Amino acid sequence: MNSSQIGLYGLGVMGQNLALNLEDNGFSVSVFNRKAPGEETIVQEFIENEGKGKNFYGAESIKSFFESLKTPRKILIMVKAGKPVDHVLSNFLSYLERGDIIIDGGNSHYKDTMRRKEELKKIGVRYVGMGVSGGEQGARFGPSLMPGGTPGTWPEIQPFFEKIAAKAFDGSPCCKWVGEDGAGHFVKMVHNGIEYADMQLISEAYHILKESLGLEAVEIGKIFESWNDRSLNSYLIEITSKIFMVSDDDGLPLVEKILDCAAQKGTGRWTAIEAFENNVALPGISQAVIARFFSNLIEIRDEFSKTQRPILKASANKEKLIGNLEKTLLACRLAAYAEGFFMISSVSDEFEWNINYSAIAKIWQGGCIIRSALLKEIEQAFQKEPDLKHLILFDEFSEQLSDLQASWRSVVGHAVYSGIPVPCMSAYLSLYDTLRSKSLPANLIQAQRDFFGAHTYERIDKPRGQFFHTDWENQ
Repeated sequence: MNSSQIGLYGLGVMGQNLALNLEDNGFSVSVFNRKAPGEETIVQEFIENEGKGKNFYGAESIKSFFESLKTPRKILIMVKAGKPVDHVLSNFLSYLERGDIIIDGGNSHYKDTMRRKEELKKIGVRYVGMGVSGGEQGARFGPSLMPGGTPGTWPEIQPFFEKIAAKAFDGSPCCKWVGEDGAGHFVKMVHNGIEYADMQLISEAYHILKESLGLEAVEIGKIFESWNDRSLNSYLIEITSKIFMVSDDDGLPLVEKILDCAAQKGTGRWTAIEAFENNVALPGISQAVIARFFSNLIEIRDEFSKTQRPILKASANKEKLIGNLEKTLLACRLAAYAEGFFMISSVSDEFEWNINYSAIAKIWQGGCIIRSALLKEIEQAFQKEPDLKHLILFDEFSEQLSDLQASWRSVVGHAVYSGIPVPCMSAYLSLYDTLRSKSLPANLIQAQRDFFGAHTYERIDKPRGQFFHTDWENQ
């Protein structure tokens, strides 16, 4: 048979939409999904409904799925991260042939991708871990794609994924080869960490507008809409403005009826954990993850709030506070991207992935959740300085943060004075203040470590690499 150009395993919402996207763009697609005992196959339902009259082959077994594909086979798997991916791969082993290409489009941990790539390499099968961002709509009409894996694989799968990807500001595909091993899934993981931070920052701005100014949902929505027309133009600001405009059946704002308990699938948490494992400071992303944990402590918050009130309620000029909030979100968004790219560069150096940071900024300009106008400026920054150690060192961004800091401090100070939690805004302000400080009090910490543990220390008046110890008790 061997007629389909690409196969897709896993017909959940994301899988179905990617299959339809591939077919829309002229590719013949074989589809397969695991069948639970005693149920109609999802494959049959898909072929008879969404895929009716289109260039799909619905396989009823793994054997027929593999037989339907042109060789070397190219198979995109869209299943839940973790053991389900390993289960699928184990079922594939009897049918895989040397030269076949497996692409994992789920949110797999990058270290799992590295392991799987090495395991399949033993039988001559090529493996790609591809980050896919954009949700259901992105998958259907143009996602941001971050592939990485076995070297030399890209030319064979490039025509498929560049064709279905979203478009950057210059019209080029939001899809580039990221690097070897687990580079693609690593970049997607950090993307999700930035997403956590941006969402938390937006929610903190909402909290201030609601609690400090007492604004209604529709007015808050209009403020976000105006921000989206200026420097904060982005997907998340856009959808936030729309959320505030939706009413429930009784005419009241739907958002106000949603329980303040935020869930997570784990990729943001992975980013924070990997940052600690690699000695990289990610204060904003880490606080965004912690904020979701706190949101789940509903009973504790409910009980404690009955007895605790802020001592003071800060007064605020409405227009001034709104203007300062806009500037604060811009400063924090820049800091969020900066810490994310710093995380990518730190791990890329360790694994020698040679990631092109300008290309990553372009990949994220369309299709993905964190797409924003600011990414064009970031792309240009890395084009001018490919070896830039940290985005805040780029002159234009450094000057911008300096100009924004007065508004930033005003908003954080107002929130603290009013008892409104702003963990992400304050964390990024601390990041800014820490990195702009030539001297930090870490000398005292090292002295303490040497006092109780003889851990030694370096001196400012001696070359780096020389270590000293003091008998502090007997001085």
